[in-house]
Amino acid sequence: MEYRVLGPVQVREGQVERPLDGVKQRTVLAALLMAEGSFLADTRLSWFLWGEHPPATLTAQLYTHVSRLRRVLGPGAVLTRRAQGYALGTGGARVDLVQFRELAAQGQTALAGGDYGEAAGVLREALALWRGPVLANVSEHLARAEGPALEEARLFVLAGRVEADLALGRHPRLVPALTRLVARHPLHERFRAQLMTALYRCDRRAEALAVYDRGRRLLVGELGLEPGVLLCAVHRAVLVSDPCLHRPLDQWRHGADGAPGPGVRH
Repeated sequence: MEYRVLGPVQVREGQVERPLDGVKQRTVLAALLMAEGSFLADTRLSWFLWGEHPPATLTAQLYTHVSRLRRVLGPGAVLTRRAQGYALGTGGARVDLVQFRELAAQGQTALAGGDYGEAAGVLREALALWRGPVLANVSEHLARAEGPALEEARLFVLAGRVEADLALGRHPRLVPALTRLVARHPLHERFRAQLMTALYRCDRRAEALAVYDRGRRLLVGELGLEPGVLLCAVHRAVLVSDPCLHRPLDQWRHGADGAPGPGVRH
């Protein structure tokens, strides 16, 4: 059995998708899966289903949705009722969100340890679990409540994978992808710093500086903030053509003793 929430919510057994009965049933399943075995209170589950306007019969309706879900999932899953809440035990079945988090942690550990080949491969495997917009077919209440945090986790893993690829010297093929990422996420300073680094390594120093200038104007104009430590450090390094820009970002941003690297200010 396989449970999927990183895209349209699905339950699969081998190549066969088990039918889920509408938005509410998918919402209940997704909410319970994201609780990862912990009990989810009726009040929270009610919010995910109906927002601020639950029906007077919400307890009965929750019971109905859970009962129907039990029949869909079969004996391998354990849906438990306790203290006005529900918990779902998946019985060792594969859950894409759990797998994503495990791979993300493994990849970040490899990245921190300087094993860039391992990090790039594992983080790429984690990202491959995403099949489109997360929670794509559940209630708007659940999607709004949980979707942004999941998307932020995806972007964090993506930035880690880019950093590993930069460390492996893959900057020429990263430039187009990073250009698209910066266009989609213009306030994401790590992506912008990575694009500047990739451009510099491709002997496109003027373009790297232009990427910084556009980002600074945007940050100051929209948020009233100057760029952060990382972006400033990369900018200053590009200005002086610092050789550190040919080393992995995580190595030169901080010296061996933990002191700031070139251009880093407090």
